[in-house]
Amino acid sequence: MESENTEGLDRAFMALADPVRRRMIARLSRGPASVNELAEPFEISKQAISKHIQVLEHAGLVTRTRDAQRRPVHLDPRTLESLTAWIDRYRLLHEQQYRTLDAVLGSISTDQPSTTRPRKDD
Repeated sequence: MESENTEGLDRAFMALADPVRRRMIARLSRGPASVNELAEPFEISKQAISKHIQVLEHAGLVTRTRDAQRRPVHLDPRTLESLTAWIDRYRLLHEQQYRTLDAVLGSISTDQPSTTRPRKDD
């Protein structure tokens, strides 16, 4: 089960490594879009856009449905939620470590006597 989840995370992170696909995900976060709508801001072929969509589908980040002649692409939030949960787990761990370090450093600075000596006036 863990390896399946790891493979899914790997596919999703690899898919999101490409800036075109990240921009497509950002566009789909506002709602479904056709291939033509997704291709609009890019100066690449529709075939290249279709390949990007396939990578996103394989990673579980998007799905396609059939609506008469249209096949809109939809964002699948479940995979993004898995990515967020994975990131949060490590973020929370590191935040706890930093809080512990802050507490240790705070106790050191209050436990040690001042090393500065008063100046003697001449």
